[in-house]
Amino acid sequence: MAKVLTINSGSSSLKFKLYEMPEERELCSGNCEKIGLSEGIFTIKYNGKKDESHPVFPNHKVAAKMVVDALLEKKIISSYDEIAAAGHRIVQGGKYFSHSAMFDKDTEDKIESLIPLAPLHNAAHLTCFRAFKEVLPNCPMIAVFDTAYHQSMEPEDYVFPIPNELTEKYDIRRYGAHGTSHNYLALEGEKYLKDTAGKRIISCHIGSGASITAIKDGKCVATSMGLTPLGGIMMGTRTGDMDPSVFNYVVKVTGLSAEEVYQMFNKKSGFAGMSTVGPDSRDVLKAVEEGNEHAILANKLFNRRIADYIGQYYVRLGGADLIIFSAGIGENEPRTRRDVCALIKDALGVEIDNEINMSIHGKECLISTPKSKIKVAVIPTNEEVMIARDAYKMCVAK
Repeated sequence: MAKVLTINSGSSSLKFKLYEMPEERELCSGNCEKIGLSEGIFTIKYNGKKDESHPVFPNHKVAAKMVVDALLEKKIISSYDEIAAAGHRIVQGGKYFSHSAMFDKDTEDKIESLIPLAPLHNAAHLTCFRAFKEVLPNCPMIAVFDTAYHQSMEPEDYVFPIPNELTEKYDIRRYGAHGTSHNYLALEGEKYLKDTAGKRIISCHIGSGASITAIKDGKCVATSMGLTPLGGIMMGTRTGDMDPSVFNYVVKVTGLSAEEVYQMFNKKSGFAGMSTVGPDSRDVLKAVEEGNEHAILANKLFNRRIADYIGQYYVRLGGADLIIFSAGIGENEPRTRRDVCALIKDALGVEIDNEINMSIHGKECLISTPKSKIKVAVIPTNEEVMIARDAYKMCVAK
């Protein structure tokens, strides 16, 4: 048995879990929020309890120290040395990483070189890694990349139709995101396909950030997000795919800079821009029920984009054996699942049991009927356990 720490950091947050491996037993979880602000929030759940406090986190190093000290104080560990390995979620691994990697100088340098492709994420991940390295200098650490799972795509699925020199000189291509989640869902989904020869899965990670992936025999064939997480389906604040000339036209008619429009498309579009009620799908659906026309259109567009990608990937895979709904909306919003499945019902022969569907919130369940030509399941994702598996395999069980 070994204790493995998983870390998912943002520019002002640090989520963590501690597992006992290889049993995959979760010992505790928590979050450091509002790092760098005047008052933070520290939450830790363990032994059926939840403790919350409001310390100041001037930086990630202080937050990292508070995490490991809390593990000692709560007697979850007896010394720092009990933490046998740590795994860090890294959003962008570029062309360099098709698997998780040990955190050494080369890995660190490559992650740093990729900051322009994920400026809000990679820089924060490195800051957090360095903070934990100071606090736990003897603990081996690995980097687990959101993009790694998508490295199995063929060139015609990831190359953009732009001048070759741009593709080759600047590594401009489809990288995707949420790969750790899609990998987990593919593994979990296979239990519904034990008697199926070619396992064709369409995995829908639908949250505030959302992506859809076509999977065949466990490998990614295609994925919706692009060079950055801005591509693919419409999201909470992101546009998703659209005519690229919209960008240039908005710059011209508004007088805004390219950077300002880019930020608008990333942070003020999607549900936030269309619905008039904000980025949260729960608020949007409440407004739909109240007859808000903007929210109704936003919700219809959101569902249509998901259905369009499912249809596209059905063709790409030559059919489908399983559609998976996961992440915040996919796991917890039966109305979205119902409406998306209604859009693909006639074309793909999908049929769900809506009584079962409407009762499912955050738990795993097969929601399709026996008559459905494609099985449909809700599977809660678990990126952290995938990180823990790799950290254990690479650092402890090697």
